[in-house]
Amino acid sequence: MIKRDSSTQLFEEAKKVLPGGVNSPVRAFRSVNGAPIYFEEGSGAYTKDADGNTYIDLCCSWGPLILGHADPRVLKKVSSVMSKGTSFGAPNKYETQLARLIVDNHPYIEKIRFVNSGTEAAMSAIRLARGVTGKNKIIKFEGCYHGHVDSLMVKAGSGLATLGTSTSAGIPEAFVQETIVLPLNDPSAVEAAVKKYGHDIACIAIEPIPANNGLLLQDKEFLLFLRKICTENNILLFFDEVISGFRVAFAGASGYYGIEPDMVAFGKIIGGGFPVGAYAAKALVMDNVSPDGPVYQAGTLSGNPLAMAAGLAMLQSLNQEEEVFNRLAEKTAYLHQGLDSVLSTTNIPYQINRLGSMISVHFTEIPVTDFETAAFGNNDTFKKYFHGMLEQGIYLPPSAFESYFLNDALSFSDIDQTINALHLVIKKL
Repeated sequence: MIKRDSSTQLFEEAKKVLPGGVNSPVRAFRSVNGAPIYFEEGSGAYTKDADGNTYIDLCCSWGPLILGHADPRVLKKVSSVMSKGTSFGAPNKYETQLARLIVDNHPYIEKIRFVNSGTEAAMSAIRLARGVTGKNKIIKFEGCYHGHVDSLMVKAGSGLATLGTSTSAGIPEAFVQETIVLPLNDPSAVEAAVKKYGHDIACIAIEPIPANNGLLLQDKEFLLFLRKICTENNILLFFDEVISGFRVAFAGASGYYGIEPDMVAFGKIIGGGFPVGAYAAKALVMDNVSPDGPVYQAGTLSGNPLAMAAGLAMLQSLNQEEEVFNRLAEKTAYLHQGLDSVLSTTNIPYQINRLGSMISVHFTEIPVTDFETAAFGNNDTFKKYFHGMLEQGIYLPPSAFESYFLNDALSFSDIDQTINALHLVIKKL
């Protein structure tokens, strides 16, 4: 048994002063019935916890560490900038350099505004859509997560074209009445909603590669359909690429699929491990953002020099060696094959979804394509799987409804170790 005395003690202390002992709910390990691991070090593909245990990390801070932990290129850049000051609340050259790198290498955007989180990016993009169009309602999809914004914390209503209801206490129903929630991959539901509310729909928001309920693979034809119906009805198409941006390709899912959104949200990787988010569009749309236009949005730490420097080092590395995306896809395919080879020898039902460097395992007989089918997964089996892999030194996201994220520092030997760990764990499942 791996010793976790220090992590357990740290968690008990945290619960006295932090809600649930954490600053983000999934970290509490409640969905897997355990106490969280407290990490103290990270290097490449590995992390070390407060008890000195080392793990192969297939979570990577939920996606941003695409090059691995403590990448020397990122650390060098951040250290150089940090020695001159950490924040000024004023413009700095790194935000312009990072913006230029992103805009010059993304075919569908011309201007970008940096914020401090993916939630803030989605919130700001939605406000911008409403400000540009003069409309109030938005469409979102079950299984897609856009942060804890009031109007986006919504579950589906009772019918395909009805308004949503709140999924969190503290949100007035009047807020969510401006949100229409529809099933993924269902053009008829979108058509019905647009027919009923089209005169007041500002945007259709979607994760083009949903990765917050496991990896939910979208039909490209559905995304193309969304592009068409938005164009025909003067509705803005908003791609939330906080996770997929710079992970499946440098230009994200929109570049990967060759589909032009009207607005894009970024996060994760563009901060190189620091808190950051961004929203972007063509100049015609972005010129509506203050101080140029009437849509107000501000942030004292937006464009913080440390986050911008980290993101600049991260994206420069990816841009200079785009082969990294092929390497990551190859490693992820290798992991997929290995997991499949082990699980296929059992009578345990399972599904594996994979795209680029993201992969998820669902213990169900039903192909997982949306929120509803993801919910059929056997969570009891996942809990045993998660804790079994943890005992073998493999750190997975502590939820059955999250994607794994591979990084470039991960070796094929590390993947073999992961597959061998599953061989040992599977006997107990």
